[in-house]
Amino acid sequence: MALRLRQVALVARDLTPVEGEVRSALGVDLCFRDPGVGEFGLHNALFPIGDTFLEVVSPIQEGTTAGRLLERRGGNGGYMVLVQTDDLDEARARIERTGTRLVYTAQGAAICGLHVHPRDVGGAIVSIDQAEPAEDWEWAGPNWRDHVRTDTVTTMAAVEIQADDPASMAARWADVIGGTVDGSGTCLRFERGEVRFVPVTDGRGEGVSGVDVVAADPARRGESVEVCGTRFRFV
Repeated sequence: MALRLRQVALVARDLTPVEGEVRSALGVDLCFRDPGVGEFGLHNALFPIGDTFLEVVSPIQEGTTAGRLLERRGGNGGYMVLVQTDDLDEARARIERTGTRLVYTAQGAAICGLHVHPRDVGGAIVSIDQAEPAEDWEWAGPNWRDHVRTDTVTTMAAVEIQADDPASMAARWADVIGGTVDGSGTCLRFERGEVRFVPVTDGRGEGVSGVDVVAADPARRGESVEVCGTRFRFV
């Protein structure tokens, strides 16, 4: 089963100013607003980074999961990680074998995503998705390729997640999702992209804390910028 990091979602109290932050910091263009997230009391904005995607969601009603996360972590930050698979049946079987709960199945015309319970993996809501064909990504709308801008950043390389016990969380993600934990015991690697688990250092508790993006200009490697309560590191 081949896996790749395909999309990361952030959560913001107010969507509009964060959209501006994303455009300015990363040089990317909005490609889609998914009406389907209204089911969860949200609105959103999606930005392609090469053929990976950054999403920002924001509550539009009370009592949402996203709203509770904003309160628990004290403001804007990471929300969700979407991992693409080429074998959703195997992904479902792995989820069942590990006793992990599914909280939602997202079904599109040519894509399906299995949302696992965040308490069963830790750190984020995780969705394991299969798209047909694999290079497409229906969640980003029909014309996302027309909005790809790579002058500043070219792809997402990694997501960073704070954990009380990084090694244990890495092992749990590997059991449920797949991938290979590296020699450090705290980095889960896929065929494309990786998830790094680090100690909690900002007092906000467990959750997505950073995203690595590949810099178009090698001179910018090592720079970082904060967007939506999340550190974006140029690599």
